[in-house]
This record gives sequence, C-alpha cells and structure tokens, in this order.
Amino acid sequence: MDVKKVIIPIAGLATRFLPLSKSLPKELWPLIDKPVLMYILEEAVASGLKEIIFVSTPQKKQFWDHFRKKNKFLKKILRQRGKEEILKELEMFEAFLSKIKFSEVFQDFPLGDGHAILQAQKKIKNEGVAIAFGDDVYLAKEPALLQLIKVFKKYQRPVVGLFRVPWENVPFYGAIEGKKIENRTYLIKRIIEKPKIEQAPSNLVSSGRHVISPEVFIYLKKAKPNKKGEIVLAEVLQQMIEDGKEIIGYEIKGKWLECGNKLNYLKSQIYLSLKDPRFKEDLREFIKKILK
Repeated sequence: MDVKKVIIPIAGLATRFLPLSKSLPKELWPLIDKPVLMYILEEAVASGLKEIIFVSTPQKKQFWDHFRKKNKFLKKILRQRGKEEILKELEMFEAFLSKIKFSEVFQDFPLGDGHAILQAQKKIKNEGVAIAFGDDVYLAKEPALLQLIKVFKKYQRPVVGLFRVPWENVPFYGAIEGKKIENRTYLIKRIIEKPKIEQAPSNLVSSGRHVISPEVFIYLKKAKPNKKGEIVLAEVLQQMIEDGKEIIGYEIKGKWLECGNKLNYLKSQIYLSLKDPRFKEDLREFIKKILK
C-alpha cells in the first residue's frame, strides 16, 4: 500500500486557549511568522503527500479564508506601495498551496480523535493514510511523516510515531510497551493512556504522527465510546493488539515542539525564535537584559 494522503483533525474546541480560541482557530496562531498548521503542511508536502484531508467544523471559516482565498486587493496595495519583498512572500505562499489538493470532512461534535479520523474514511480507498495532529510540529532533516511512511511501506502495518520524554512528563501521554525489532523500531505490545509514572512501561510516548492501514478504519467504525463518550485512536490500536494484530512503533528523529497548551506553545515560540537567523541575536540580547 502506498501513502499519498494525510488526515489532519482540526475540529477541536481548543478550550485550553479560551477565550482567544473562541474567535481565532488555534491552527492559525503564529509560530514566529506563519501559522502552526503551515509547518505541518510543509512537512506533508516534503514527505511526498499529495492530498490534505481536514476534519473540521463549519464554524472555522477563517481557516478556509486563509488557505483558499486569494486577496487580489491586498496584492494590488502591496504593488502600489512598493512592498515587493512582502508581495513575493505572499505569492510564494500561494504557489506552495497550489501544489496541494485540499479536501474537507466535518465532525459536528468533538467525540474524540478516533471519531474525527473515522469521518475521513469516505475519502480513503484501499490505501495507507498518514495522520498529523495540529498541536505537534517537528523539526527534522528527514520529515517526521516520511520517516513513518518508510516504516509503513516496509512492514505494511499501522505505525505510531514515538518520542522519548522525561519520565516526569509520561503521565501526560500514551506510553508504550514494546519489543525492539530494529533500530528505533518496536513491535508494540501495549499502549497505556496517561499512566502514573510507576505504572508506565517506558518513557516512549505517542507523539502526534501515525500512518494507518484500512483495517484501522474497520476497528474505528465498530469501536464503542469510552467512559468520556469518546472514541480514542490509542484505545482502538490497543484493541487491535489484543486481537493479535501487529502495530509498529517508530521513534522519530528530530525535535518535537508541542503547541497543545499555553506553556508548551510559548516554549515552542521561544525555541523557534531563538533559532531564527533573522531574530536570534537581538532576542538573545533582549532576554539577557530582562533576566538581569
């Protein structure tokens, strides 16, 4: 099975970021000077993916305005004012988007990430499909999704992107127990959602990237909501493991930047800003002054 599509769930309510997320979709919030979601789209294109399937809500009109609508009036003003450098950036952005096929399905009510992914089934044929969650940005020489796609093509099994985190952070994630089968690659024996530290089988956790096979959709479709009323992808994969299905885990190479809560979003903003050659020297001097 080949992989040419990626599902990006963006239907969440972003309650951790209220009240700002009430009026502005979190996916459009900037990391330096481009939206968080743009980093994920660039990763997808660099991974050879051709179609982006957004699982969205009808209320996120600003999102589609940003990625679909061409502003001829703005370009006219930029030309009149001689803002050629800014105009060039805008045209490069539009050229990048023209390389991608966008499609959209709706999740009317937030019923878990597994339920969101299931809404995209009608867009998927008998093929593998990547999944990228919008809270996670990867900085890597080889794009994170491409790393997982290569593993998927080799094993033809669902692949969970893994990352090793400090032990004190394990209770915030889904931790895995696995048997190492080759470098950075594991046969997952168990996935435990948000375990206590003493109950965690490892500090390898699921980290916002997957490649799944058509069989996963069959399990998602027959899954029953958990106690919270949600269908959760990790719980569905665990059920597959219990049924004797093989699930592969791959420890992604690169830097994982999280943007799912205010503190992690600010940390990611600072990290990228201090790495950006346009701003890093001035920012470092500024930080030194305010920390005195």
